[in-house]
Amino acid sequence: MTDTDFKHKLISLQEPMMKLAFRLTSDVDDAKDLTQETFLKALKYCDKYVTESNFKGWVYTVMRNTFINNYHRAKRKVSLYDNSKSEQQQNEVRATGYNDPLSEYHTKELHKMIDSLHSDLKRPFIMHQEGYKYKEIAEALSVNIGTVKNRIFVARRKLTNTSLTL
Repeated sequence: MTDTDFKHKLISLQEPMMKLAFRLTSDVDDAKDLTQETFLKALKYCDKYVTESNFKGWVYTVMRNTFINNYHRAKRKVSLYDNSKSEQQQNEVRATGYNDPLSEYHTKELHKMIDSLHSDLKRPFIMHQEGYKYKEIAEALSVNIGTVKNRIFVARRKLTNTSLTL
């Protein structure tokens, strides 16, 4: 399949992709964003498409995986450094029993320990906890992937050693 054929097939799926995106997100704006992101990924990874396979199924799989990855990334982003809890989140905390003073103390101590890390360690660690991939962190910080992995490892070890001494 030529590059032009690929692009024409992809454009012809715009309406069905929007419908699927809306079913996944239940929001028109989020559906548009998901569709656009899927278009970009499909164009970026067009060399991964096997010509004899189902094109529509391949594109839908790209969309579904993109949606799932974005969902998990957003969920992790909220969980670590979100001090502004919504009422629903506060109710979830109460329902799980993690609203007792001891766990609040541990959470505050954990945040203090993270804040005490050197900035070279803290920033990659927080980005990793927010769901960024090693490659994304490396590009954002302009360092090698190996450096990012090492800094995250060292940060974890320091946090573990600090928590053992408490």
